[in-house]
Amino acid sequence: MRRSMTTWSVSVPIAALVVLALTWNRKLGGVLVVLVALFLAGAVLAAVHHAEVVAHKVGEPYGSLVLAVAVTVIEVALIVTLMISGGEKTQSLARDTVFAAVMITCNGILGLSLLIGALRRRLAVFNPEGTGGALATVATLATLCLVVPTFTIGRPGPEFSPAQLTFAAVVSLALYLLFVMVQTGRHRDYFLPVNRKGEILPEEVHADPPTTGRALASLGLLLVALIAVVGDAKSVSPAIESGVAAVNLPPAFVGVIIALLVLLPETLAAARAARRDRVQISLNLSLGSAMASIGLTIPAIAIASIWLGGPLLLGLGGTQVTLLALTVITGVLTVVPGRATLLQGGVHLVLLAAFVFLAASP
Repeated sequence: MRRSMTTWSVSVPIAALVVLALTWNRKLGGVLVVLVALFLAGAVLAAVHHAEVVAHKVGEPYGSLVLAVAVTVIEVALIVTLMISGGEKTQSLARDTVFAAVMITCNGILGLSLLIGALRRRLAVFNPEGTGGALATVATLATLCLVVPTFTIGRPGPEFSPAQLTFAAVVSLALYLLFVMVQTGRHRDYFLPVNRKGEILPEEVHADPPTTGRALASLGLLLVALIAVVGDAKSVSPAIESGVAAVNLPPAFVGVIIALLVLLPETLAAARAARRDRVQISLNLSLGSAMASIGLTIPAIAIASIWLGGPLLLGLGGTQVTLLALTVITGVLTVVPGRATLLQGGVHLVLLAAFVFLAASP
Protein backbone atom coordinates (compact mmCIF):
# COMPACT_ATOMS: atom_id res chain seq x y z
CA MET A 1 0.00 0.00 0.00
CA ARG A 2 2.85 2.34 0.89
CA ARG A 3 4.56 1.59 -2.42
CA SER A 4 1.44 2.32 -4.49
CA MET A 5 0.86 5.59 -2.66
CA THR A 6 4.47 6.61 -3.32
CA THR A 7 4.10 5.72 -6.99
CA TRP A 8 0.87 7.73 -7.20
CA SER A 9 2.39 10.78 -5.49
CA VAL A 10 5.28 10.75 -7.98
CA SER A 11 3.36 10.08 -11.19
CA VAL A 12 0.44 12.49 -10.70
CA PRO A 13 2.46 15.74 -10.37
CA ILE A 14 4.57 14.80 -13.39
CA ALA A 15 1.48 13.90 -15.41
CA ALA A 16 -0.23 17.15 -14.36
CA LEU A 17 2.84 19.09 -15.50
CA VAL A 18 2.78 17.26 -18.87
CA VAL A 19 -0.91 18.12 -19.26
CA LEU A 20 -0.05 21.73 -18.46
CA ALA A 21 2.63 21.81 -21.16
CA LEU A 22 0.28 20.28 -23.74
CA THR A 23 -2.61 22.65 -22.99
CA TRP A 24 -0.70 25.89 -22.28
CA ASN A 25 -2.20 28.87 -24.12
CA ARG A 26 -4.70 26.64 -25.92
CA LYS A 27 -8.43 27.08 -26.00
CA LEU A 28 -9.87 24.08 -24.16
CA GLY A 29 -13.09 22.32 -25.08
CA GLY A 30 -15.45 20.72 -22.59
CA VAL A 31 -13.63 17.38 -22.41
CA LEU A 32 -10.19 18.95 -22.04
CA VAL A 33 -11.45 21.27 -19.30
CA VAL A 34 -12.66 18.27 -17.32
CA LEU A 35 -9.36 16.45 -17.91
CA VAL A 36 -7.26 19.41 -16.78
CA ALA A 37 -9.52 19.87 -13.73
CA LEU A 38 -8.99 16.21 -12.74
CA PHE A 39 -5.22 16.56 -12.95
CA LEU A 40 -5.49 19.82 -11.05
CA ALA A 41 -7.25 18.02 -8.19
CA GLY A 42 -4.65 15.24 -8.27
CA ALA A 43 -1.81 17.77 -8.14
CA VAL A 44 -3.43 19.39 -5.09
CA LEU A 45 -3.53 16.08 -3.22
CA ALA A 46 0.04 15.28 -4.23
CA ALA A 47 1.22 18.70 -3.04
CA VAL A 48 -0.31 18.08 0.39
CA HIS A 49 1.34 14.65 0.59
CA HIS A 50 4.82 15.93 -0.27
CA ALA A 51 4.48 18.98 2.00
CA GLU A 52 3.74 16.67 4.91
CA VAL A 53 6.78 14.52 4.08
CA VAL A 54 9.04 17.59 4.10
CA ALA A 55 7.40 18.92 7.27
CA HIS A 56 7.93 15.56 9.01
CA LYS A 57 11.62 15.71 8.12
CA VAL A 58 12.39 19.30 9.18
CA GLY A 59 9.88 19.53 12.04
CA GLU A 60 7.79 22.51 13.09
CA PRO A 61 7.57 25.40 12.51
CA TYR A 62 9.83 24.98 9.47
CA GLY A 63 7.41 22.52 7.89
CA SER A 64 4.57 25.03 7.89
CA LEU A 65 6.77 27.54 6.04
CA VAL A 66 7.51 25.15 3.16
CA LEU A 67 4.04 25.02 1.65
CA ALA A 68 3.19 28.67 2.36
CA VAL A 69 6.32 30.06 0.71
CA ALA A 70 6.26 27.63 -2.22
CA VAL A 71 2.65 28.46 -3.10
CA THR A 72 3.24 32.19 -2.73
CA VAL A 73 6.35 32.26 -4.93
CA ILE A 74 4.48 30.52 -7.74
CA GLU A 75 1.43 32.73 -7.16
CA VAL A 76 3.63 35.82 -7.57
CA ALA A 77 5.02 34.46 -10.82
CA LEU A 78 1.49 33.89 -12.11
CA ILE A 79 0.36 37.42 -11.18
CA VAL A 80 3.36 39.05 -12.87
CA THR A 81 2.90 36.91 -16.00
CA LEU A 82 -0.77 37.83 -16.27
CA MET A 83 -0.08 41.53 -15.66
CA ILE A 84 2.56 41.62 -18.38
CA SER A 85 0.22 40.13 -20.97
CA GLY A 86 -3.15 41.29 -19.64
CA GLY A 87 -2.99 45.02 -20.29
CA GLU A 88 -5.36 47.51 -18.69
CA LYS A 89 -7.76 44.94 -17.24
CA THR A 90 -5.05 43.58 -14.91
CA GLN A 91 -4.24 46.89 -13.18
CA SER A 92 -6.00 45.71 -10.00
CA LEU A 93 -5.06 42.02 -10.32
CA ALA A 94 -2.37 42.11 -7.61
CA ARG A 95 -4.74 43.85 -5.18
CA ASP A 96 -7.64 41.49 -5.89
CA THR A 97 -5.46 38.39 -5.62
CA VAL A 98 -3.71 39.42 -2.41
CA PHE A 99 -6.94 40.51 -0.74
CA ALA A 100 -8.67 37.28 -1.74
CA ALA A 101 -5.73 35.30 -0.34
CA VAL A 102 -5.89 37.21 2.95
CA MET A 103 -9.63 36.66 3.35
CA ILE A 104 -9.43 32.98 2.40
CA THR A 105 -6.52 32.24 4.73
CA CYS A 106 -7.51 34.40 7.72
CA ASN A 107 -11.18 33.38 7.62
CA GLY A 108 -11.53 30.23 5.53
CA ILE A 109 -8.48 28.16 6.48
CA LEU A 110 -8.34 29.55 10.03
CA GLY A 111 -12.08 29.11 10.60
CA LEU A 112 -12.12 25.58 9.18
CA SER A 113 -9.14 24.60 11.35
CA LEU A 114 -10.78 25.93 14.52
CA LEU A 115 -14.04 24.21 13.61
CA ILE A 116 -12.34 20.83 13.11
CA GLY A 117 -10.28 21.22 16.28
CA ALA A 118 -13.33 22.17 18.36
CA LEU A 119 -15.42 19.33 16.95
CA ARG A 120 -12.69 16.86 17.87
CA ARG A 121 -11.79 18.07 21.40
CA ARG A 122 -14.57 20.57 22.26
CA LEU A 123 -11.89 23.27 22.34
CA ALA A 124 -9.29 24.15 19.72
CA VAL A 125 -6.11 25.03 21.66
CA PHE A 126 -3.16 27.02 20.34
CA ASN A 127 -0.39 29.36 21.50
CA PRO A 128 -1.68 32.96 21.70
CA GLU A 129 1.82 34.50 21.73
CA GLY A 130 2.89 33.11 18.38
CA THR A 131 -0.52 33.32 16.75
CA GLY A 132 -1.06 36.87 18.02
CA GLY A 133 2.27 37.99 16.64
CA ALA A 134 1.44 36.44 13.27
CA LEU A 135 -1.98 38.13 13.17
CA ALA A 136 -0.46 41.51 14.10
CA THR A 137 2.03 41.17 11.25
CA VAL A 138 -0.70 40.27 8.76
CA ALA A 139 -2.86 43.20 9.91
CA THR A 140 0.06 45.64 9.59
CA LEU A 141 1.05 44.41 6.13
CA ALA A 142 -2.53 44.41 4.86
CA THR A 143 -3.19 47.93 6.13
CA LEU A 144 0.03 49.43 4.78
CA CYS A 145 -0.21 47.79 1.37
CA LEU A 146 -3.96 47.55 0.70
CA VAL A 147 -5.69 50.26 2.78
CA VAL A 148 -3.23 53.18 2.85
CA PRO A 149 -3.10 53.54 -1.00
CA THR A 150 -6.80 54.44 -0.94
CA PHE A 151 -6.06 57.56 1.13
CA THR A 152 -2.72 58.76 -0.25
CA ILE A 153 -2.73 61.84 -2.50
CA GLY A 154 0.55 61.37 -4.37
CA ARG A 155 -1.29 59.79 -7.32
CA PRO A 156 -4.96 59.99 -8.38
CA GLY A 157 -7.00 56.95 -7.42
CA PRO A 158 -6.04 54.07 -5.11
CA GLU A 159 -2.41 54.09 -6.21
CA PHE A 160 0.99 54.57 -4.58
CA SER A 161 3.56 57.00 -5.93
CA PRO A 162 6.90 55.36 -6.89
CA ALA A 163 8.50 56.41 -3.59
CA GLN A 164 5.52 55.16 -1.57
CA LEU A 165 5.48 51.84 -3.46
CA THR A 166 9.20 51.40 -2.81
CA PHE A 167 8.70 52.06 0.90
CA ALA A 168 5.79 49.60 1.09
CA ALA A 169 7.81 46.92 -0.74
CA VAL A 170 10.86 47.29 1.52
CA VAL A 171 8.78 47.31 4.71
CA SER A 172 6.72 44.31 3.58
CA LEU A 173 9.77 42.19 2.82
CA ALA A 174 11.54 43.29 6.01
CA LEU A 175 8.54 42.45 8.20
CA TYR A 176 8.11 39.06 6.58
CA LEU A 177 11.79 38.17 7.00
CA LEU A 178 11.72 39.40 10.60
CA PHE A 179 8.71 37.19 11.33
CA VAL A 180 10.40 34.14 9.77
CA MET A 181 13.51 34.81 11.86
CA VAL A 182 11.43 35.00 15.05
CA GLN A 183 9.35 31.95 14.13
CA THR A 184 12.33 29.74 13.39
CA GLY A 185 14.78 31.24 15.90
CA ARG A 186 14.61 32.43 19.46
CA HIS A 187 10.80 32.12 19.79
CA ARG A 188 10.32 28.89 17.88
CA ASP A 189 8.42 27.39 20.83
CA TYR A 190 5.65 29.99 20.36
CA PHE A 191 4.68 28.27 17.11
CA LEU A 192 4.63 24.65 18.32
CA PRO A 193 1.40 22.74 19.11
CA VAL A 194 0.25 22.93 22.75
CA ASN A 195 -2.22 21.10 24.98
CA ARG A 196 -4.95 22.62 27.15
CA LYS A 197 -2.42 23.47 29.86
CA GLY A 198 -0.29 25.39 27.41
CA GLU A 199 2.43 22.73 27.40
CA ILE A 200 4.21 22.03 24.13
CA LEU A 201 3.13 18.73 22.65
CA PRO A 202 5.85 16.21 21.79
CA GLU A 203 6.71 15.54 18.17
CA GLU A 204 4.44 12.98 16.59
CA VAL A 205 6.04 9.54 16.61
CA HIS A 206 3.57 7.62 14.45
CA ALA A 207 6.28 7.07 11.82
CA ASP A 208 10.05 7.40 11.46
CA PRO A 209 11.20 10.63 9.80
CA PRO A 210 11.90 10.20 6.08
CA THR A 211 15.47 9.99 4.85
CA THR A 212 17.19 13.11 3.58
CA GLY A 213 17.02 11.78 0.02
CA ARG A 214 13.29 11.15 0.22
CA ALA A 215 12.67 14.56 1.79
CA LEU A 216 14.61 16.29 -1.00
CA ALA A 217 12.72 14.29 -3.61
CA SER A 218 9.42 15.30 -1.99
CA LEU A 219 10.54 18.95 -1.97
CA GLY A 220 11.20 18.77 -5.69
CA LEU A 221 7.90 17.01 -6.37
CA LEU A 222 6.12 19.57 -4.18
CA LEU A 223 7.38 22.36 -6.42
CA VAL A 224 6.36 20.38 -9.51
CA ALA A 225 2.88 19.81 -8.07
CA LEU A 226 2.46 23.48 -7.15
CA ILE A 227 3.56 24.63 -10.60
CA ALA A 228 1.00 22.23 -12.06
CA VAL A 229 -1.71 23.52 -9.67
CA VAL A 230 -1.16 27.16 -10.60
CA GLY A 231 -0.61 26.46 -14.30
CA ASP A 232 -3.61 24.16 -14.68
CA ALA A 233 -5.72 26.68 -12.78
CA LYS A 234 -4.65 29.29 -15.32
CA SER A 235 -5.46 26.89 -18.19
CA VAL A 236 -9.02 26.38 -16.99
CA SER A 237 -9.48 30.07 -16.13
CA PRO A 238 -10.91 30.94 -19.60
CA ALA A 239 -13.64 28.35 -19.00
CA ILE A 240 -14.19 29.84 -15.56
CA GLU A 241 -14.36 33.34 -17.08
CA SER A 242 -16.96 32.16 -19.58
CA GLY A 243 -19.01 30.59 -16.81
CA VAL A 244 -18.74 33.72 -14.67
CA ALA A 245 -19.85 35.89 -17.58
CA ALA A 246 -22.71 33.50 -18.39
CA VAL A 247 -24.20 33.96 -14.91
CA ASN A 248 -23.57 37.74 -14.90
CA LEU A 249 -20.98 37.77 -12.10
CA PRO A 250 -18.35 40.56 -11.92
CA PRO A 251 -15.09 39.80 -13.80
CA ALA A 252 -13.15 40.22 -10.54
CA PHE A 253 -14.87 37.09 -9.22
CA VAL A 254 -12.59 35.02 -11.46
CA GLY A 255 -9.71 36.01 -9.20
CA VAL A 256 -11.58 34.67 -6.18
CA ILE A 257 -12.11 31.31 -7.86
CA ILE A 258 -8.47 31.06 -8.93
CA ALA A 259 -7.32 32.00 -5.41
CA LEU A 260 -9.51 29.26 -3.97
CA LEU A 261 -7.94 26.72 -6.33
CA VAL A 262 -4.38 27.82 -5.66
CA LEU A 263 -4.89 27.73 -1.87
CA LEU A 264 -6.38 24.22 -1.87
CA PRO A 265 -3.07 22.54 -0.86
CA GLU A 266 -2.74 24.72 2.22
CA THR A 267 -6.41 24.24 3.10
CA LEU A 268 -6.14 20.45 2.99
CA ALA A 269 -2.85 20.44 4.90
CA ALA A 270 -4.32 22.68 7.62
CA ALA A 271 -7.45 20.53 7.91
CA ARG A 272 -5.38 17.37 8.28
CA ALA A 273 -3.22 18.98 10.98
CA ALA A 274 -6.35 20.08 12.89
CA ARG A 275 -7.69 16.52 12.76
CA ARG A 276 -4.48 15.40 14.47
CA ASP A 277 -5.00 17.96 17.27
CA ARG A 278 -2.21 20.13 15.86
CA VAL A 279 -4.30 23.29 15.53
CA GLN A 280 -1.22 25.49 15.98
CA ILE A 281 0.25 24.01 12.79
CA SER A 282 -3.01 24.87 11.00
CA LEU A 283 -2.83 28.46 12.23
CA ASN A 284 0.83 28.67 11.22
CA LEU A 285 -0.24 27.66 7.72
CA SER A 286 -3.17 30.05 7.49
CA LEU A 287 -1.53 33.20 8.87
CA GLY A 288 1.85 32.36 7.38
CA SER A 289 0.26 32.05 3.94
CA ALA A 290 -1.50 35.42 4.31
CA MET A 291 1.74 37.02 5.43
CA ALA A 292 3.77 35.49 2.60
CA SER A 293 1.13 36.51 0.07
CA ILE A 294 1.61 40.18 1.00
CA GLY A 295 5.26 40.18 2.04
CA LEU A 296 6.47 38.52 -1.16
CA THR A 297 3.87 39.73 -3.68
CA ILE A 298 4.14 43.47 -3.06
CA PRO A 299 7.96 43.61 -3.44
CA ALA A 300 7.76 41.47 -6.60
CA ILE A 301 5.03 43.66 -8.09
CA ALA A 302 7.00 46.79 -7.15
CA ILE A 303 9.99 45.50 -9.11
CA ALA A 304 7.79 44.37 -12.01
CA SER A 305 6.12 47.81 -12.15
CA ILE A 306 9.40 49.21 -13.52
CA TRP A 307 8.56 47.73 -16.92
CA LEU A 308 4.80 47.23 -16.55
CA GLY A 309 2.71 49.85 -18.29
CA GLY A 310 -0.22 51.65 -16.72
CA PRO A 311 -1.13 52.33 -13.08
CA LEU A 312 -0.90 49.73 -10.32
CA LEU A 313 -4.10 49.88 -8.29
CA LEU A 314 -3.54 48.57 -4.76
CA GLY A 315 -6.08 50.44 -2.60
CA LEU A 316 -9.21 48.62 -1.46
CA GLY A 317 -12.74 49.95 -1.77
CA GLY A 318 -15.02 50.77 1.14
CA THR A 319 -16.68 47.34 1.32
CA GLN A 320 -13.34 45.54 1.20
CA VAL A 321 -11.82 47.78 3.90
CA THR A 322 -14.82 47.06 6.13
CA LEU A 323 -14.44 43.30 5.67
CA LEU A 324 -10.69 43.49 6.36
CA ALA A 325 -11.26 45.54 9.54
CA LEU A 326 -13.91 43.10 10.75
CA THR A 327 -11.58 40.19 10.01
CA VAL A 328 -8.76 41.76 12.06
CA ILE A 329 -11.02 42.61 15.01
CA THR A 330 -12.58 39.15 15.02
CA GLY A 331 -9.15 37.55 14.68
CA VAL A 332 -7.83 39.43 17.70
CA LEU A 333 -10.80 38.33 19.83
CA THR A 334 -10.29 34.76 18.65
CA VAL A 335 -6.53 34.65 19.26
CA VAL A 336 -6.19 36.36 22.67
CA PRO A 337 -7.67 33.51 24.81
CA GLY A 338 -5.48 30.85 23.17
CA ARG A 339 -8.50 28.56 22.72
CA ALA A 340 -11.59 28.60 20.56
CA THR A 341 -14.97 26.90 20.35
CA LEU A 342 -17.22 26.07 17.43
CA LEU A 343 -18.54 29.63 17.62
CA GLN A 344 -15.24 31.29 16.69
CA GLY A 345 -14.70 28.89 13.82
CA GLY A 346 -18.23 29.52 12.57
CA VAL A 347 -17.82 33.31 12.77
CA HIS A 348 -14.69 33.24 10.60
CA LEU A 349 -16.38 30.98 8.05
CA VAL A 350 -19.34 33.38 7.90
CA LEU A 351 -16.90 36.23 7.20
CA LEU A 352 -15.47 34.20 4.32
CA ALA A 353 -18.97 33.57 3.02
CA ALA A 354 -19.69 37.32 3.23
CA PHE A 355 -16.53 38.07 1.26
CA VAL A 356 -17.40 35.58 -1.48
CA PHE A 357 -21.02 36.76 -1.64
CA LEU A 358 -20.07 40.44 -1.87
CA ALA A 359 -17.44 39.65 -4.48
CA ALA A 360 -20.19 38.01 -6.52
CA SER A 361 -22.76 40.71 -5.74
CA PRO A 362 -20.89 43.97 -4.99
